[in-house]
Amino acid sequence: MKLVIVESPNKCHTISRYLGQGYEVMATVGHVRDLSTSGKGGFGVDINNGFKPNYIVVNNKRKVVSELKDAARKASDIYLATDPDREGEAIAWHLTQILNLPVESTKRLEFHEITRVSIEDAMKHPRTIDMNLVNSQETRRIIDRIIGFKLSNIIQKTIKSRSAGRVQSATLKLITEHDEEIKNFVPTPYWTLSLDLTVNKRKITAKFEHYGSIKSLDDEENVKEILSKLSDVARVISIKKSVRSVESKPAFTTSTLQQEAYNTYHFSTAKTSKLAQQLYEGVLINGEHTGLITYIRTDSTYLSDTFVNRAEAFIKEKFGNEYCGKRKIAKVAGAQNAHEAIRPTSNHMTPESIRGYLNPDLFKLYKLIYERAVGSLMAPKKEAVQTVIFDCGGVTFKVEGSSTIFDGYTKLYSAEKSEESYLPNFNEGDTFKVSKVNSEQKMNEPPAAYTEARIVKLMEEKKIGRPSTYASTISTLLKRKYVESVKGSIISTETGQRTVVVLNKYFPHFVDIKYTARMEEDLDKIQEGQSSRLDTLDDFYEKFTKEVDSAYKVMYSDKDEEVGRVCPKCGAPLVLKKSRYGKFVGCSNFPKCDYREKEELELTGEMCPKCGKPLVYRLNKKHKKFIACSGYPKCDYIVKEETPQHNHTGLKCPECGGELVERHRGKKTFLGCSNYPKCHHMEPIKK
Repeated sequence: MKLVIVESPNKCHTISRYLGQGYEVMATVGHVRDLSTSGKGGFGVDINNGFKPNYIVVNNKRKVVSELKDAARKASDIYLATDPDREGEAIAWHLTQILNLPVESTKRLEFHEITRVSIEDAMKHPRTIDMNLVNSQETRRIIDRIIGFKLSNIIQKTIKSRSAGRVQSATLKLITEHDEEIKNFVPTPYWTLSLDLTVNKRKITAKFEHYGSIKSLDDEENVKEILSKLSDVARVISIKKSVRSVESKPAFTTSTLQQEAYNTYHFSTAKTSKLAQQLYEGVLINGEHTGLITYIRTDSTYLSDTFVNRAEAFIKEKFGNEYCGKRKIAKVAGAQNAHEAIRPTSNHMTPESIRGYLNPDLFKLYKLIYERAVGSLMAPKKEAVQTVIFDCGGVTFKVEGSSTIFDGYTKLYSAEKSEESYLPNFNEGDTFKVSKVNSEQKMNEPPAAYTEARIVKLMEEKKIGRPSTYASTISTLLKRKYVESVKGSIISTETGQRTVVVLNKYFPHFVDIKYTARMEEDLDKIQEGQSSRLDTLDDFYEKFTKEVDSAYKVMYSDKDEEVGRVCPKCGAPLVLKKSRYGKFVGCSNFPKCDYREKEELELTGEMCPKCGKPLVYRLNKKHKKFIACSGYPKCDYIVKEETPQHNHTGLKCPECGGELVERHRGKKTFLGCSNYPKCHHMEPIKK
């Protein structure tokens, strides 16, 4: 029996079916070992012995490791088929250490799609473990462990923030700086100016182009002067006709897929990653587990010759020779491992042909990937563009129209269908009556808050992290409550802003965007064999420890805010404290004095049906309000949440102006504000 070890259990059945009898396929379910928390600083690294790591088996993987060892003892040959990236290479190396396999001769399989051809080709051409990749991953893990533990320890003690990290903190800094820019934005006025012309009974709107040297309308006096010059007639003074080529976009990288999925379907980065992983690992089609796309963690737009040749044949067969593009897609400089872009494993497996096998979200994502990859190899769309310039009292206006003369890649790529703006035929010297002058003062808007898609794009542009870390970084910031998602926008919280202020002040070097990008470059150099793991770690640790030592001398904990009263128990000042459930007033002499003021409970206006005491609003562990008896713990009555009934009344809420709607709680019916829980107003229904 031959043993093949992969990362995901979902791959086991498919790969086993392709390999046939005589093979057993097992999964590690991710990493099986990680750094311990022993030694200096709890890093799990012997700093004085060449940064030697101390690895231990991850607690929840002990059973998996035991099963792998049993299978390995019985196997005649072992193949390591973990994912084709840094993390996958590291997992393969860890397996050699756990299973006592020779690193220099153990067979390592590399494939970027889970198809029969790809698996069989990998089996024919196994390689050995790339120790440069392993060293690069290990260096990154050690650096992130030291930074994370040291910085997290400091900010937990001083400002009670939960964690800090190289990629996480740099990303948070980008978000908080942008939020500060929005906060400090000062709006300025500007004007828009256009003419409505009647051309062959059709309204054409021409926009202001210039008046002499004036090209922007940001001065009211200039606007008044221009308006005074306008006549009742606009004359055509120039007509320009051209053909415009619109090229298709390249196939998806991890980053561009996450951005497009968010912009098109509002999928979070975490959701996109999860769906893409499912498509890569495969779904059941006609009773067979089939991998639909190539490996999903990539920063390359390169497409293999095999796929390009198959796709070109498919395009010619389905649409005709004229739809086949002439351009070539080249490898992107610096792309990790020169992976392929994310693409379908089969051109003939069109989205519509397998729609019945995919849930709606999987179908949407597969359709995006399919159209983007195949469309990238199709001919450009061609448009006839007509630009007409008008003169109206010495003021120049412009109107532009376009029409498609060849649909090109949009024949397939429905996501880029656009409305066309046909223009009638014009001749120089034609005059048209001005039916309306449109002039409006507006105010400049502040920059839009970042969305997940924009953050991913920035991380890629600034070289913060890797494709595999974009989604997890955003998820961590949300989980730590450093940022929050408000109607699709990612906004920094008070905790996030305070964390960045402290890190910027005391650790400017290690939360600097350029530093994080340089670190990624250093890791790439180790991967390419151009730099030493030890040199990189030595250089990092020397600078980092100096900053940490300096910070410890000058940093101090945030003082709790005094409330102006003294503790009735010991006489020390009472202060405003924070807990996981919110703010409360307690003694500043804690832990010597444990006095804590009782929470001022908000009354609902109703009485407990169980004991007769007032019902109040309380907070649960998730900081959400619920209604319970004020006599707790003697009375444990809680109002069970019911689906609110929104029967409209047309009446206004006297507190906030919202609408009063009919609600039900138990057997009682009453009027409550539609803005609940922001507004808690309620009143009885009048007969």
